[in-house]
Amino acid sequence: MYEQLKLENQLCFRLYAASRLVTQAYRPFLEELGITYPQYLVLLVLWEQDAQPVNDLARRLHLETNTVTPLLQRMEKEGLVTRKRGKEDGRQVIVSLTARSREMEDRAAAIPAAVGARAACSRLTPASVPELFATLDELISNLE
Repeated sequence: MYEQLKLENQLCFRLYAASRLVTQAYRPFLEELGITYPQYLVLLVLWEQDAQPVNDLARRLHLETNTVTPLLQRMEKEGLVTRKRGKEDGRQVIVSLTARSREMEDRAAAIPAAVGARAACSRLTPASVPELFATLDELISNLE
């Protein structure tokens, strides 16, 4: 067996497992809000800056617009966002928060700390998080 083919030597597997488990850790908190993890990610972007074109939203989420559109359609049906044609460019669709999703922001503010406490790791200290983010950002950038 090739050493480089062992599962424990695969960066992709470690990233996959960590992503899956972190997402799973969010689930009980998001269920209290009645939203899914992908919906939470959309709301994070909109809480940061409301009324964004679909293209910008997709770019921030590192997704294609054809992946984001069905998600936004479901969110609109659930009263979490509105989608309207742009005033200046009718081809553009602007996604905005609703009163319901704006009200969720205060309750959602505690979620990152709660998940962080659940995933406590001695090597992942507040001082080391920026370095981890920088490494992951570079990896994402290099692969896009």
